[in-house]
Amino acid sequence: MLFYLKEYGKYLEIIGFRNVKFVRAETFLKANRLEICRGVEIQFFDADLIATQEHLLFAVINSLETFKNKTNLSKSVVMETMLYASAQRQIQKAIQQCGIKPSTINMAATIIGEKPTQLKNAVEAISEAVDSKPHQSVLEMSISKYNKIKKVFQISNEEINTVLKNGNSQEALVSLVIERVALFATQI
Repeated sequence: MLFYLKEYGKYLEIIGFRNVKFVRAETFLKANRLEICRGVEIQFFDADLIATQEHLLFAVINSLETFKNKTNLSKSVVMETMLYASAQRQIQKAIQQCGIKPSTINMAATIIGEKPTQLKNAVEAISEAVDSKPHQSVLEMSISKYNKIKKVFQISNEEINTVLKNGNSQEALVSLVIERVALFATQI
């Protein structure tokens, strides 16, 4: 989904891909990264550990804010986004937690740029690289993602029950992940 982040003068595309061919994608991206990234910044995530596109939107906004305020921990907006999305202070831990791995099947990406056409071109190139058309459904919360995310973000049943509304534990989990991202911002 395309967002315009007016305060930062940037466009953001949050996109998902199902059944990615990781080895092919890794080779293609290494060989063509400069061409794909012309005018945009891209970060990839294991979509099975992303609690909806809201999770990534919140991470990107926090990342852009740290660069605006010169309080960033990393050298790039996209790496800062990885730190926020994972709620980790160390880059290696952040990548291990939420980054793509050879076993990644469902992938999410954030693409940040100044022109929508640049983002569209990047989505097309990534789609070709991973041999998959965009599937926003991988960004939705699901029963299969629930336990993985709960474990990775160390969210207890007690926390879920505290924020539970209308008996929807998946919504509660999304709220708690976003809370972890928000708390990360206060720890910098």
